[in-house]
Amino acid sequence: MFMYSVRRLITAVFILFGASFLIYNLVAIAGDPLEELRTSQSPNKDALIAQRTALLDLDTPAPLRYFKWMGGILGCFAGKCDFGSNIAGTPVTQLLSNAILQTLTLVVASTILAILIGISLGIVSALRQYSGLDYTITFLSFLFFSLPSFWIAVLLKEFLAIGFNNFLRNPTVTMPTTLIIAALAGLFWYSASFGKQKTRYLMGVLGFVLTAGLIIFVSATEWLSNPFLGIPFLLPLGVIAALLFTVLVSGMRNRRALGAGLTMVVVGLAIYFPIQSLLNQATFLMVVIIAVAMMLVGWVAGLLWGGYDKGQGARVGMLSGLAMALLIIVDRFMQAWPEYVNNSRIKGRPIPTANASTPNLQGDFWILSTDTLTHILLPTVALTLISLAAYSRYSRASMLEIMNQDYIRTARAKGVSERTVVMKHAFRNALIPLATIIAMDIGSIIGGAAITERIFAFKGMGTLFLDSLAHTDPNPVMGVFLVTGIMALVFNLVADLLYSALDPRVRVKA
Repeated sequence: MFMYSVRRLITAVFILFGASFLIYNLVAIAGDPLEELRTSQSPNKDALIAQRTALLDLDTPAPLRYFKWMGGILGCFAGKCDFGSNIAGTPVTQLLSNAILQTLTLVVASTILAILIGISLGIVSALRQYSGLDYTITFLSFLFFSLPSFWIAVLLKEFLAIGFNNFLRNPTVTMPTTLIIAALAGLFWYSASFGKQKTRYLMGVLGFVLTAGLIIFVSATEWLSNPFLGIPFLLPLGVIAALLFTVLVSGMRNRRALGAGLTMVVVGLAIYFPIQSLLNQATFLMVVIIAVAMMLVGWVAGLLWGGYDKGQGARVGMLSGLAMALLIIVDRFMQAWPEYVNNSRIKGRPIPTANASTPNLQGDFWILSTDTLTHILLPTVALTLISLAAYSRYSRASMLEIMNQDYIRTARAKGVSERTVVMKHAFRNALIPLATIIAMDIGSIIGGAAITERIFAFKGMGTLFLDSLAHTDPNPVMGVFLVTGIMALVFNLVADLLYSALDPRVRVKA
């Protein structure tokens, strides 16, 4: 395996060298970086042309210029990276660091959500093949997949930003509107449910009642203006999370695993009030430490509960601890929401339509983090809706193929529980063809989402690439290409290595 990885990395170096040489020369001959200066009416035009010519070394032929640029790149091994400068004289390393931060802020959340939600929907759709739920997921997947990203972005700006900000002035819903929304929700749950007709009717009525009750509660308490969770919501949400993780990890027959999950619910409720003073001085590192600490406590709780499989209890306890930590953190964000909305820079319109942050906004960790979250909300929703469709379709097809294999029928014939058949035998093997797609998508997120960045005014890698290409500015273009190329090659190798982790039958000989 080690020698295989070394050979792949050596091959990747030659591929990257050849591709970068080709791209550099194509960019160099694609236009004239002096064009805007040649048509300028400035009295010092000649001096500006000479300055830019010297800055970009335009007197040197492009192939030779490439090797000079490569010399600066190789300097990274000596701790002196030099990606050159753009036509304005700004170092490309500075441009890349700013653009990468913007891109990661924009794309990471949507990629993770698309993978998790898409695969989950695909698995559920495969397990309920040809049911109303399957048809509903299939319809929505193709709908979102076919919609242009810029059109989704415009709709989100109009309704989720402008419309919602206007709604916050008087966050109450009239009874006719409540009944219409509840009826649509009931219709959705009826079409998405499966089983006997009586069960489907019951799900539709239940969806109608729960949706109507939720809207009435939110409207009566003006919850959108002053959101909260507190103990009344932490308790049921934590119990639901513990039950869900128990079902997925061990099954409800493992009562000790369920006990570990419920123990972490009690731990989360017990620390809710004492931890508030600590959260008032929170930093990002502190939030991460709290989440990790709750996971470790959950792991220990699972081991202490014991049982025939301590590992299952430890995993349930760890996941339940993480869920309680996240719920407490979300509650603290909600406490900061009224202060954020009423800030003089926000002016009661908390959902922005552009940029990565609010200029000159002052506040603590929770205010500034809330500002970041509100700015990435719309692009995250847009990118998630578009991306999850592909994951859901791939995972559905893969799961259907696996569920029809002989070893799945053998496991059922031997009396293995359906949960074990699905989670242990089918799900893991269904992930094998998805490994390449997921790894390559994660590797490509650093390249940015050019259209989405343009629409929401994020100055990420996609925007940097397009702007530099439009001005025939090779150094930033090559900087973006080099970073994205390295990520693509590395994660392509990671995808190959994942095969051996997911499927023990896969062996790579050195």
